[in-house]
Amino acid sequence: MKINIIDKINRLRKERNAVILAHYYTIDEVQDIADYLGDSLYLAQKAKETDADVIVFAGVHFMAETAKILNPSKIVLLPDMESGCSLADEMDMDEFRAWRAKFPDAVLISYINCSTEVKAMSDIICTSSNAEKIVNSVPVDTKILFAPDRNLGNYLKKKLDRDMEVWEGSCEVHREYSFKAAYDLKEKYPDAYFAAHPECPSNILDFVDFIGSTTAIINTVAKRPEKTIVLLTERGVIHELKKIAPDKTYIDVPNNKMGCNICPYMKLNTLEKIADALEKLEPQINMEESLRLQALKPVERMLILSL
Repeated sequence: MKINIIDKINRLRKERNAVILAHYYTIDEVQDIADYLGDSLYLAQKAKETDADVIVFAGVHFMAETAKILNPSKIVLLPDMESGCSLADEMDMDEFRAWRAKFPDAVLISYINCSTEVKAMSDIICTSSNAEKIVNSVPVDTKILFAPDRNLGNYLKKKLDRDMEVWEGSCEVHREYSFKAAYDLKEKYPDAYFAAHPECPSNILDFVDFIGSTTAIINTVAKRPEKTIVLLTERGVIHELKKIAPDKTYIDVPNNKMGCNICPYMKLNTLEKIADALEKLEPQINMEESLRLQALKPVERMLILSL
């Protein structure tokens, strides 16, 4: 069955001149059939560069929106329109506009995990891969507003010692990590290497060995001499790590709600839905052109600053 679906995907992507972009948090078989696999920054870069007519984004809604912002003439498909993001979906836009209006002279840096509407109100977009570089691009005497992830924002504020106001949003996967479970593993595996995404709460970040983006975590822990790696990020990264560093043991820390750490939205992407999207050219991501143009400027600033 899976072989037949993969054959269908391969046939359709050739017929449609399509490219499949997939995030590390998607299920294993989706990662395996992607033309490009990566984190938010890498996938935005590939969306910008592609000469494909159709972009299939196996990720979440804000990622597909970013691809459309960069490619207004291309068809951008999201295999499941329910693939949302707690950071983007939980923002109250009336409250956000009022918050932004309180600091008219500040520079608004928005994490890419936000809606097109938020991007359109922003000065620069960032990802966890380039957040430090983006913050450091702002003059030190200028106030920064950072939205929507409070954990990443507060991490940057503390590390870079910047004048920042931080919006109170959070990722439902990373915010629910159990400090007790993580610390118990620290005692159980004293020689293990602990790596965490900066969307984790500060009490977790205070005792891990490495803090970084998804790609930075993969690249760093794969080269570490330790044979046991404890991960505080979405467990989808383990699939890639087992390919490039199969000699290690990877342990994902349980969280307070789900037990294991999975992004339920990312997991909505399946081979069957990708094949169906390619066949029907639906569901498509679309937006008002005026809104797209407003959002394009801060996204392009991010890409330029990331070179």
